[in-house]
Amino acid sequence: MVAALRTRAGRDPSDRGLSDLIGELATRSDAFAARWARHDVRLHRTARKRLANRVVGEIELTGDALDLAGDGLTMIAYSAEPGSQAEDQLKLLATWSATARPRASQTAGTSPPSAGPGSALAGNRPAGSADVETG
Repeated sequence: MVAALRTRAGRDPSDRGLSDLIGELATRSDAFAARWARHDVRLHRTARKRLANRVVGEIELTGDALDLAGDGLTMIAYSAEPGSQAEDQLKLLATWSATARPRASQTAGTSPPSAGPGSALAGNRPAGSADVETG
């Protein structure tokens, strides 16, 4: 939490409300004051995510965050470790998806979107997938 506040304060040093909050936390909490004084800024740019999919079952992917400059948005790209079971599951999903959709795309006159094996984008989940809470 301290690193996130420090990052936010660095992005907008004129935010009076945030400055007041940090000052209040620092005076009321010795633990916060000690952490703030260390000047640590560690953003979690990667995370592991477990998804449940009706075709391949549970699949564990690594998400890498990319901030989109000027938009205030973050895009997360999910991938599987090379040679892992998750990579095999993504390959199977890519094959399944390519064979399950040709009729629909031929009817519409378009080709199905292609996604390289071993990667998936946030918001563009394989059919039937859902987050599974871990920890």
